[in-house]
Amino acid sequence: NVRAARGQGASEASAVDEIKVTLAGVRPPVWRRLLVDPGTRLNRLHAIIQAAFGWSDCHLHHFYTGSRGTGFVFYGPANPEADGGWGGDSIDERKRSLADVAPGVDATLGYEYDFGDSWVHAIKVERALSAEEAGSLPRCTGGARACPPEDCGGPSGYEDFLKVIADPAHEEHSELLEWVGDPFDPEAFDLEVTNRALRGVAGDRGRAGGWR
Repeated sequence: NVRAARGQGASEASAVDEIKVTLAGVRPPVWRRLLVDPGTRLNRLHAIIQAAFGWSDCHLHHFYTGSRGTGFVFYGPANPEADGGWGGDSIDERKRSLADVAPGVDATLGYEYDFGDSWVHAIKVERALSAEEAGSLPRCTGGARACPPEDCGGPSGYEDFLKVIADPAHEEHSELLEWVGDPFDPEAFDLEVTNRALRGVAGDRGRAGGWR
């Protein structure tokens, strides 16, 4: 087991995590399967998820572990005016890696983007690969369906949005099509376009304070 070997002192660079990121509360499911270095810091994982789904990174976000029963631990962007991070109650996401917060196959992690619409993403480590098996990083190996438009009201608002744009007789049909700007196909997913966006994230490394 590659990850087990890494846990026994092998180089972190010798293993790659395959993670599945699924948008919660949306049916049929919207998901992406990604290959990432387990040493990837959470601030970079945020950028990877944004690129893989097609979000525009114009809202707040955080990662979290735990549950309602055990309590949550939050990881978010650093806020120099708060000891813990934004809002004062989260750990600086630049100081934690994927391996720190989701150590091992089957480990899970939550990610929430846009606290108004509350787009919650469930992240699961599915398996560990060797660097030779994985190839270039980060990389998307599969996915399904389009990312919902920004600011459409979260999962319930997105459901309503899809009903309206599918019904030419609806009084808001033309207005919503004009608002979204382009024809919107909820079933659309383009692996090549997604990986092109991820290559852009890899190219931004130098602007992110040396993120891994």
